[in-house]
Amino acid sequence: MSIDVPAAPGTLLTTDELARLVKVDPSTVRRWRTANPVQGPAFIRLSARVVKYDPEDVRAWLERHRTDPEESAR
Repeated sequence: MSIDVPAAPGTLLTTDELARLVKVDPSTVRRWRTANPVQGPAFIRLSARVVKYDPEDVRAWLERHRTDPEESAR
């Protein structure tokens, strides 16, 4: 199964865009980044105030957190 993370090739997602995508508040995404250990998808810190997310990293993170009930029953 493929998880669809809409983005044009080469486009990086902002914290707000990622939050909208996974339907959480942007403060949750920021908390993931500052947690110890760090949670959430891999991120790219461009400066102290600018953080971006590669859609491929988001897809991989979502896939790692996916649970298939059919496979769990085996």
